[in-house]
Amino acid sequence: MHALTAATCLLVAALSVYLYASNVYVYVYVYASNVLCVPEPSMPESGAGVGPRRSPQGLSYSGLPHIVNADGLHLFCRYWEPEGPPRALVFIAHGAGEHCGPYDEIAHKLKDQSLLVFAHDHVGHGQSEGERMNVKDFQVYIRDVLQHVDMMKSRHPDLPVFIVGHSMGGAISILTACERPSDFSGVVLIAPMVQMNPDTATPLKVFFAKILNQVCPRLSLGSIESKWISRDQKHVEAYDTDELNFHGGLRVSFGVQLMGAAARIEREIPSISWPFLLLHGDHDKLCDIRGSKMMNDNAGSSDKKLKIYEGGYHALHHDLPEVVESVLKEVTTWITEHIPDPTSLQPQAH
Repeated sequence: MHALTAATCLLVAALSVYLYASNVYVYVYVYASNVLCVPEPSMPESGAGVGPRRSPQGLSYSGLPHIVNADGLHLFCRYWEPEGPPRALVFIAHGAGEHCGPYDEIAHKLKDQSLLVFAHDHVGHGQSEGERMNVKDFQVYIRDVLQHVDMMKSRHPDLPVFIVGHSMGGAISILTACERPSDFSGVVLIAPMVQMNPDTATPLKVFFAKILNQVCPRLSLGSIESKWISRDQKHVEAYDTDELNFHGGLRVSFGVQLMGAAARIEREIPSISWPFLLLHGDHDKLCDIRGSKMMNDNAGSSDKKLKIYEGGYHALHHDLPEVVESVLKEVTTWITEHIPDPTSLQPQAH
């Protein structure tokens, strides 16, 4: 090992540096006796070698709905299309370590309102290609969403577009809408990652995270504690047994990308002018509710709403039955009420 690497690892061990990544407490212990920064084994990117491109689960993409992003990676897609003509398009952005499958209930509720819902597994997630839970730049997630939205808009050029985002998907949704504010009629955010927990992501810890990222970017940190996902044990067990979820440790490099995204969101908030709905549980241990409150207080939009669920955990759409029912109603009602009147979009006769 290079002397610099060893020295840095010893420094990290001596200080017992702990980071706060994706608002999940993660403790980094690098023991001096090992003097090694050993990365967690990673799943190889699919598509390598000869033959048809296959998902990380070994299924050929020729039989799976997918798009190919700007890096040539296949992203698995889902579509929920209403029987009649759609009134609007809704993209769903899932959170870190999960996939778009668990949003089936929300998607069906929106579909029942004649909305065309679509989603994809982000790079490195679910049935999409890419190294698991690792991304070279958070902007890749935003770029891929815009690509998918553009594709659907080309097929339905006259329909308004909405985004629904949860957790890290909330951060993706915010930055996507900020990049093209005129493209979206509204954004729904369920327990979004808006800022890192200021009590734990102190300047000193952020500083050491950046140092560690330069030396051991693939170092595996603590994993997401599923007990904080929901108060309904059924949903916690479903999360734990879902093989498409990532149950390994978050990497230092991924944590740094999340911190960068949160910093960018904080800069963007004052200029936000698009309508949004925020839903957050006040017992959320994974994404700090103070971020949602700060966004609601400081965003420039005149059309904004924050609803706080007392006792609610992180995945409100998978929390206690009465909370789930309320969330589904809030989301569907808010979106349908924000669909522009088609007659208002027609040019006035002179």
